[in-house]
Amino acid sequence: MSGAPPSDADFPAAGRRVAIVAARFNEVVVSALLQGAVSAWCRRGGEERDLFIARVPGAFELPVVARRLAASGRYEAIVALGCVIRGDTPHFEYVAGECARGLQQASCDTGVPIAFGVLTLENIEQARARAGADCGNKGAEAMASALEMAHLMARLPR
Repeated sequence: MSGAPPSDADFPAAGRRVAIVAARFNEVVVSALLQGAVSAWCRRGGEERDLFIARVPGAFELPVVARRLAASGRYEAIVALGCVIRGDTPHFEYVAGECARGLQQASCDTGVPIAFGVLTLENIEQARARAGADCGNKGAEAMASALEMAHLMARLPR
């Protein structure tokens, strides 16, 4: 592969088994991330009906559902989507940190890639920028990462 970034055609979705787990907290932002992930899947030749989408209350609940999906043996990759915005209390650090740790642990324990599409931000403006405005859509990027990892894992020895 050259030094050029991968294109949509490099890691097609057709024939892949991918699930998305998305938080409902900060719904406006996460819905945009989810839309970006589904659009990226379809742009790469996937059918929307082939995606399994699970919704959870918030980012803190993402790891347990992602782990269950990964351990099921049904999926080659999982996309985790959420949004945690810093407030005036240390709650942000606990939720964001444990979400990231839990998703990483679930991925390592199951051997199934879990793409981290969880925004951890200072304010809603940053969230909007990363969910489809100035900085692209991080949900679409997470789907691209999941598909690339699914292709790579399929080529690696067991």
